[in-house]
Amino acid sequence: MIPRYARRPMLKIWEPATRFRIWFEIESHACDALAELGVIPQSAAQNIRLKGDVEFDVDRIDEIEREVKHDVIAFLTHLAEHVGEDARFVHQGMTSSDVLDTCLSVQLSRATDLLLEGVDRVLAALKKRAMEHKHTVCIGRSHAIHAEPTTFGLKLAQAFAEFDRGRERLQAARKEIAVCAISGAVGTFANLSPKIEAHVAKALGLEVEPISSQIIPRDRHAAFFCALAVLASSIERLATEIRHLQRTEVLEVEEFFSAGQKGSSAMPHKRNPVLTENLTGLARLIRSAATPALENVALWHERDISHSSVERGICPDACVHLDFALHRLAGVIENLVVYPQNMQANLDKLGGLHNSQRVLLALTQKGVSREEAYALVQRNAMATWRGEGDFLQQLLADEDVRKSLSADEIAKMFDIEYHLAQVDHIFERVFTPDN
Repeated sequence: MIPRYARRPMLKIWEPATRFRIWFEIESHACDALAELGVIPQSAAQNIRLKGDVEFDVDRIDEIEREVKHDVIAFLTHLAEHVGEDARFVHQGMTSSDVLDTCLSVQLSRATDLLLEGVDRVLAALKKRAMEHKHTVCIGRSHAIHAEPTTFGLKLAQAFAEFDRGRERLQAARKEIAVCAISGAVGTFANLSPKIEAHVAKALGLEVEPISSQIIPRDRHAAFFCALAVLASSIERLATEIRHLQRTEVLEVEEFFSAGQKGSSAMPHKRNPVLTENLTGLARLIRSAATPALENVALWHERDISHSSVERGICPDACVHLDFALHRLAGVIENLVVYPQNMQANLDKLGGLHNSQRVLLALTQKGVSREEAYALVQRNAMATWRGEGDFLQQLLADEDVRKSLSADEIAKMFDIEYHLAQVDHIFERVFTPDN
């Protein structure tokens, strides 16, 4: 991760000092449980919490690790430097993964809480702007070609529904990842009691992993990163829509361009969609975590270490990048400049061709076969494409069309309100009282 694409609250979760603090909490809570069970003296547990509750020296831990080549042992050695003789009771019956995996669950849970805040900001921005442009008419496009009218509010409402689903997935992913495993070398609790695991889980706000090996099963982590990947794709979809709509030839919306901002080192006139382009790139980075997370599921026997190096990279990077992207996207939506007049101009550009399906259906209702009706409408539409007059005039001048439809009937088919009759209904389905 680099500071350019990071927010401080998320970065803090992944700092070494935070990780060591969580490790200490795990070890200390485990000692409390051991003392309650009579395995270690109460005084020892109290002393460990009192003397171990310090600001850990990251450089000192790194120095020890360079010698012992083991991060958890390095931490425990440093902890013993503070605790003294009672440090012999720390890590009783535990294995390194008990600490590492439970800590990762805490970090991912905290990270998800921040991500949910970002999603909520995006949802709030989308809802506000969707309501604002509920009836702002624009042309809908399929294959990037003019299709039929829609509203810009409907575009934003669709994005709202998508991000709302993403929020549900993220909440489910948080629940799945928020588990604790303090079960020993191969998950059998041979040298400690399940009560210790339950105590630590409760203290840290986690659920107990029903069955671990030496580690928490990695299907949980795979599901987590897949949820992040889908959310990233939703970000890219909306960012791509905005980028297309900002093209010079379209210019229906535009990223806010602040006073003093410059778009190009060479061309002073440029106003580029740099924020949404940036979001497109970040989405690629976030999605890149999904495949290695899926591959981490298939570890050898009770555990191998092949997942570890992967997770040291993808866990902080994916969370940091997604957190940044969500807030950047929210800012884009909140400040998005919308040009209704350009939307109307683009809608009118093809001379009413967006009404072709309505004419087709009307002809079939008059007894014309669908094949014949399609041919009649298409030949007039193609004439309009060639610049030979607007679509309404083409239809009015076509004797074969006029055999089935009167001039008034044809004219009424060019009423824009026909296409917007169900906008309110769609909004009611998307924006429920709960959101």
